[in-house]
Amino acid sequence: MINIHFNNSYVRLPGDFYQHTLPTPVKQATLITFNHKLANELGIRITDTDNTEQAKIISQIFSGNTIPTGAEPIATVYAGHQFGGFSPQLGDGRAILLGEVLSDDGKRFDLQLKGSGPTPYSRSGDGRSALGPVLREYIVSEAMAKLGVPTTRALCAVTTGEQVARD
Repeated sequence: MINIHFNNSYVRLPGDFYQHTLPTPVKQATLITFNHKLANELGIRITDTDNTEQAKIISQIFSGNTIPTGAEPIATVYAGHQFGGFSPQLGDGRAILLGEVLSDDGKRFDLQLKGSGPTPYSRSGDGRSALGPVLREYIVSEAMAKLGVPTTRALCAVTTGEQVARD
């Protein structure tokens, strides 16, 4: 069983900051790896990820095929510099924020799906991610965290059973 207690403050902001967006389902979600230590730090309780049925449930949630109770999936909007100039409205083209969780020590963290399909900000992209960059981000972010460098971290990695081609 997986138990995630969401505490979603972002969706209480005005609608200009996000758009409700559901992930695009995948053909065959399979769990590659799961970060037990990070799950514990975030207060996410998993009974047994070595159990085949539990791994299937985790892969369904973190592939975007299943939306967990309490999640409110959105694509977020931000402003910044891109292509040499300031843009007042940008957004993440392949990440969907499932919601926020409070760790056991009260810190707020975003629980996000990356490569979960196109969002309203995808600029015609497919919103997916190839396996190599997924694994690289997982390994490098954990190495940085272990070295004490503040960074994003990955809770797990899943495959989709689909081809992702990049130039």
